[in-house]
Amino acid sequence: MHSSATPPAPSPTATAPRPAPSPAGIRRAVRGGALGNYVDQFDIMLPVAALTPAAAQLFGPGHLAGATGWVFAATLLGRPIGATVFGPLADRVGRTATTRVALAGIAVTTGLIAVVPGHTVLGAGTIALVVALRFLGGVFVGGEYTAAVPLAMEWSDPRRRGRLSGLVMSMSPWASTTIAALVLLLVSTLPGDAYVTWGWRVPFVVGAVLAGALCLYYRSVVPDSDVWLGAAPRRHPLRDVLVGPYRRSLAQVLVLMTGLWLLTQMAVPTMTAAVRSGGVLDAQALSFTLMVATAASAVVMHAAGAASTRTGRRRFFVVFAAVSLVAGPLTWAGIAAAGSTAAVVLLVTLLQVVTVTAYGPVGAYLAERFPAAVRSSGYGVGYSLSIVVPALYPVWLPVLQGAVGADVAVMGVLALGAALLGLGAWWGPETDRERPLP
Repeated sequence: MHSSATPPAPSPTATAPRPAPSPAGIRRAVRGGALGNYVDQFDIMLPVAALTPAAAQLFGPGHLAGATGWVFAATLLGRPIGATVFGPLADRVGRTATTRVALAGIAVTTGLIAVVPGHTVLGAGTIALVVALRFLGGVFVGGEYTAAVPLAMEWSDPRRRGRLSGLVMSMSPWASTTIAALVLLLVSTLPGDAYVTWGWRVPFVVGAVLAGALCLYYRSVVPDSDVWLGAAPRRHPLRDVLVGPYRRSLAQVLVLMTGLWLLTQMAVPTMTAAVRSGGVLDAQALSFTLMVATAASAVVMHAAGAASTRTGRRRFFVVFAAVSLVAGPLTWAGIAAAGSTAAVVLLVTLLQVVTVTAYGPVGAYLAERFPAAVRSSGYGVGYSLSIVVPALYPVWLPVLQGAVGADVAVMGVLALGAALLGLGAWWGPETDRERPLP
């Protein structure tokens, strides 16, 4: 069953010898993939850390959790569109050119949010404008990692692919750590209500500058990989992934990634809004908590990528899912019952470790599941289409919470996410970790 899940790569050059990749090219591409994922995640996590303390001032009273949730969801919902648009471009035109266009789009949309008027000027139009910009930014974010991460994996030595995947994917929590630290600095040093008035705009300016600088980096020094250059092109890579010979690989990846995204939505934005709106932590304490938790998860995520090379990607995901199935709901229950800031910091950190650190091997695993001619399409759609239902949590989670209770609902979703992660991993094959990507 497992061996049939990955169709053979239809490339006549699959057995042709390739020249050894340049060490400088490897370093530049892997560095670009890591920095690209950092910029992506910096942009994605901005609403959670930067807008939450200023939501009432920016969006109007009564919109603390709801508006921030929709802004975050809009970014995620734009990503599948970006993957379906930019994935085939990356497979046909090239990874580096596609990455440059996507980064330019991220820079523009993030910079525009920094100058959006508050609700006193636009009323409800502020929420609509920010959501629209975040959605468009999500399209470009979906295009960036769809091209850049497969490129980094194609340049990687097989024995180091898992560790480099952990490095690339750990940029997500490191980006969250940076945002949390920046918000903490601004909240702690700006006088009075300066942060909620204008200080929240600073992280968006920083995000725009980072994306623009990385666009120039890709334009200057990052080449396309020999793996992609040597692959026989396919006329319709997206169709091949959706309904063609790689549809079963995509279905398996979608199950696995849907589980991971459900874990992410509960452990990051839902947890942040619950802790903040419940009055457990003030803005400064929340920023500190997020900074500690995301830094810890970044370290563990990097280690998880390396560990998957030793254990096998499939086995790693199955074991992690079993741990998360038990530890995720129990940790959320502990957070809900915690009576001190120290306990909240510890438990929020633990929740991050037992949920989102499973992303460590994802970069390598998804790249290994698809051959070069359709790799960006398969990676992008598998990573992004699985976001849709989890990203709509502002719609379905309140209904579920009204039916069974706020904390029980979140605990149930955490358990479901872990179960889907394990099921998706079990359904798929063990990938080849010792040979170059096909």
